[in-house]
Amino acid sequence: MNANPNYLQPNLPHNLQKFQIPIVVATEESVKGYGQLISEANACKIEITRWPAQGWRPVDTDSGDEGGTKEGIFSSEWKGDLLYGKNEAVGGHYILGYAKLPEACKEDHSETPQSILLWHANYHPDGGQLFFPLQDQPYLVPVALPGDDIQPENFICFLVPANKGLYIHANIWHEGVFAIKGKQRFLDKQGAVHARVSVDFAREFGCLLEIDLSKLPELILG
Repeated sequence: MNANPNYLQPNLPHNLQKFQIPIVVATEESVKGYGQLISEANACKIEITRWPAQGWRPVDTDSGDEGGTKEGIFSSEWKGDLLYGKNEAVGGHYILGYAKLPEACKEDHSETPQSILLWHANYHPDGGQLFFPLQDQPYLVPVALPGDDIQPENFICFLVPANKGLYIHANIWHEGVFAIKGKQRFLDKQGAVHARVSVDFAREFGCLLEIDLSKLPELILG
């Protein structure tokens, strides 16, 4: 049995390799299969996965998907070289990523990060999830399509416009929502069960996924 990740003290190995993943501008077309772009948070319905049948008798169609949702503020904040996430909807507090290899990171400065190194991702089999920005700034969401035999090369990172929310389906790999710099706040809405299935890139693949922030100005300006 795998131990639960320690999201604030992952104690990652040193000298990890970097595996760069592509940044994709989020459009109605590019997010198909992963989810959809949302213009109004209140208009977004969260899909809840019906409880799976245990044998050949099906779960009654008027049951098994009534667990509801939770919502709260998801904050994404840079402190020096560390990107922290806090999800009030489910009481989560995490290190989402790093600007440098973890062993070289410091919190006592305010330099603008040039990259994000991602050590972990997960998916929720019980339902979808909405991230809707509360500030007029673009943001990043790394994602991959469903499948437990996930590989680093399966990941991309969406650059989402400032005025759009991103809704992702159940079983889509992701790791919260990333501020490009400073602090950003989002409305988060997701299934109340909040089951997680995780991948630890550092220990499983000996690498960190790299998002190169130097490419963002050109992408943001189009």
